[in-house]
Amino acid sequence: MSVGSNMAASAASRELFTEGVRAVLHTWPVLQIAVDNGFGGVYGQQKADWMVDVVQQYFHDNADLQPCEVEDYLSDLMDQEFDTVVEDGSLPQVSVRLLQLFSQWQQGALQQLKHTISTLTQNQNHRATVTAPPTQEESSSDEAQVMEVDSSGPSVSRSRPRPPQDKEEEDGWTLKGAGPPAGM
Repeated sequence: MSVGSNMAASAASRELFTEGVRAVLHTWPVLQIAVDNGFGGVYGQQKADWMVDVVQQYFHDNADLQPCEVEDYLSDLMDQEFDTVVEDGSLPQVSVRLLQLFSQWQQGALQQLKHTISTLTQNQNHRATVTAPPTQEESSSDEAQVMEVDSSGPSVSRSRPRPPQDKEEEDGWTLKGAGPPAGM
């Protein structure tokens, strides 16, 4: 029965696409800064892993995605999960890279896909040296590293301050929904 082997092959290659999504998102400086600085709360890393899953599912569920649709989707996820507005111009690059991976996957260009993933993960390993896990003496030297990454890296801002729990939102903050609709 060739059906069984085809199913196995497509499951394996789908896993490869998921790996590609993981490589793209985990090397995206904005997401890294959001996770590293706790913008997603204590479960920031789990949220980043969950994003990999929902993003690859989004590609499988939608035919002929346009870059702007992928950008909007990623932007919404970052906003909802990490209270982060992406302002460094990286959304189009990340979206196009994901679309390239997906088209390689669709065309069955798995060697090409593997090569793209390994290139991305090499870049990630390079980045990991900047924010190495804190050692025993995690004090001022660690803060200096974070400052270094922030000053040279992308600009990331929290999308909305959280007012104190016991206070109504009448303190002058502009909440989501203000401004022109996305894509204008």
